[in-house]
Amino acid sequence: MESSRKGTSKDKISPELWVNEYGDTLFRFAMRRLNNKTVAEDLVQETFLSALKNCANFSAKSSIQTWLISILKNKIIDHYRKAGRSNEAVDADMVADPSENFDEKRHWIVENAPSDWGANPEKVLEQAEFLDIFKKCLSLLPQKIAGIFSMREVEKVDSKEVCEVFEITSSNLWVILHRARTQIRKCLDLNWFAQSA
Repeated sequence: MESSRKGTSKDKISPELWVNEYGDTLFRFAMRRLNNKTVAEDLVQETFLSALKNCANFSAKSSIQTWLISILKNKIIDHYRKAGRSNEAVDADMVADPSENFDEKRHWIVENAPSDWGANPEKVLEQAEFLDIFKKCLSLLPQKIAGIFSMREVEKVDSKEVCEVFEITSSNLWVILHRARTQIRKCLDLNWFAQSA
């Protein structure tokens, strides 16, 4: 019984079973991290191809699903790595300079201060409508910046690895994340919290 839970020999080389049993799960996993249907579909397809090529190496120490997800995670990181090395530069003007939000005494300038969201952030995150708006806000960022933000803040990849993937310094990472958070906050203020107030 244990062998069927972890995947039988037949399951190891059964792409039809993989697609039927795990396709939707892999697609949802990719969509949560990429927010791009076409790229998610492509990476899931690449995952299945890679699994088929390497099924002889599958040791059954984990389930087929866990194995496929680990392949997909690597495909997603490779996708971000390629985006990071593309000619798309990190646009320093993608958002206003964060210092514009503060006066010379480092106090919030009232009109630039964040809105009072008046809600428990964890409860807001559970709302499907909020997640749709969040994804839309994330998609407004340049691809490289969205990738950096997603990898660090959604995937919780270690900062050092994010810096290596995108070939940036740790101080660049901090600035990019700060600007991305600022842009996403402004977008959420406008498109979610102002609407639900």
